[in-house]
Amino acid sequence: MATVVDLITYPVKGCAGTAVDSTHLTPAGLAHDRSFMVVGVDGVYRTQRRDPRLALVRPTVSADGSRLTLASTAPGGGHGAVHLDVTTSAPERDVDLFGAAYRGIDQGDEAAAWLTDFLGAPSRLVRVPPGHDRKTDGLTPGTSGYADSSALHLLSRASLALLHTRLAECGAPPLGMDRFRPNVVVDSLPEGCRGEDWAAEPHAEDRIRRATIGAAELGYTKLAVRCAVTLVDQEAGARGGQEPLRTLAGYRRFSAGGVVFGTKFAVVRPGKLSVGDEVTVEEWGEAET
Repeated sequence: MATVVDLITYPVKGCAGTAVDSTHLTPAGLAHDRSFMVVGVDGVYRTQRRDPRLALVRPTVSADGSRLTLASTAPGGGHGAVHLDVTTSAPERDVDLFGAAYRGIDQGDEAAAWLTDFLGAPSRLVRVPPGHDRKTDGLTPGTSGYADSSALHLLSRASLALLHTRLAECGAPPLGMDRFRPNVVVDSLPEGCRGEDWAAEPHAEDRIRRATIGAAELGYTKLAVRCAVTLVDQEAGARGGQEPLRTLAGYRRFSAGGVVFGTKFAVVRPGKLSVGDEVTVEEWGEAET
């Protein structure tokens, strides 16, 4: 009743995403998703909330994960790109993600110099170490790399369409799906919407508890609480005003606190995912409010 229309992986946390036609869903999310993270010299993670120019860094990872390219999409260019051999054997260092202590493998001075110059602040690049055993919270247990929480973020086009309607009522322009940085975007089947088609219903994804996509199975963890990253224009690498948080606060405020938009999932069974895969909901629940 619904199909995958976009798959996006974000190799470096906070940086631009890469759309793929097909990829493997690992226990920690889409292949290479949030496997790398930019940190300050103190090991604290960098985020678009404080460093919106991260959105202008486009990472590309080779299929086997051995090579990483960081390229600038900033208007006017000027920073070029840096091509790195990914190391998994360098000494580990302490890193801080939301106040929690983890470990990361430093990717060397060349990456650090490029990021420091681009962001205008001393920075290092780290990779999830082989022994990374992070446990994520939510309804379904899981793991992830350096993602904010759960392994996978799913969002429907119907939910974005409703937001566009609300924005228009306020005289605000529509916003791109990239403001919300989903991994999986779903839509109705091409022949059009039917009454029983859940993908035509805004925020129906909030009620999914178990779903299969391709060979993979997902388990619901939580609603996606949105932050100031949604205020960053992903093409400009700068804050773009008060939307969408101002409008979302009017109809998507969660009783436990925060504005929610999209749903997060743990990986119950890994497998291949492709654009065009059907999304089959195996179990529904009540939407949290």
